[in-house]
Amino acid sequence: MDELKQIGERLRGLRDVLDISTEEVAKLCGISVEHYEEMERGEAELSVANLQKIAKEYNISLDVLMFGEEPKMNTYFLTRKGQGQRVERRKAYQYESLASGFRGRHADPFIVTVEPKPAGTPKEMNSHSGQEFNMLLEGSMELTIGTKVLTLEEGDSIYFDATQPHGMRTLNDKRVRFLAIIFS
Repeated sequence: MDELKQIGERLRGLRDVLDISTEEVAKLCGISVEHYEEMERGEAELSVANLQKIAKEYNISLDVLMFGEEPKMNTYFLTRKGQGQRVERRKAYQYESLASGFRGRHADPFIVTVEPKPAGTPKEMNSHSGQEFNMLLEGSMELTIGTKVLTLEEGDSIYFDATQPHGMRTLNDKRVRFLAIIFS
């Protein structure tokens, strides 16, 4: 998971440059200091929600944290099929950014691919500022928002308040691909 280590190095670099303690960043993300330190070492899975919180709080582009590059385009940014910037920020999750080169954007669109986890694996819940749109492109998934549990099939879409705790899991022991757009 070299990508996780690289993201961790960028997080540590950001803290060093801005003279921020691990305690401050962990509190911002709502996680323990130990878990945050594991993220910096590339030993713990990273949520886009936490990276987004850090980017927003310290006025840095999400792309810089995820990909190590500052967006350059401000009129348009074209992403050809299968050519988006990719990062595997969790063992079973792969994100393909569809707008990584567009500067100052108000939404972050991704194609997310999720591999099935072993039966009985607990669903990871997260929350972040803004709103989110998901459209299922392949497979079936169970999406929990707050206490509501929904099943989405290929072609289904949902728009929701991302401050509500939410999490998903694949169904039928098959991978899932969906378009996720996170609005800040």
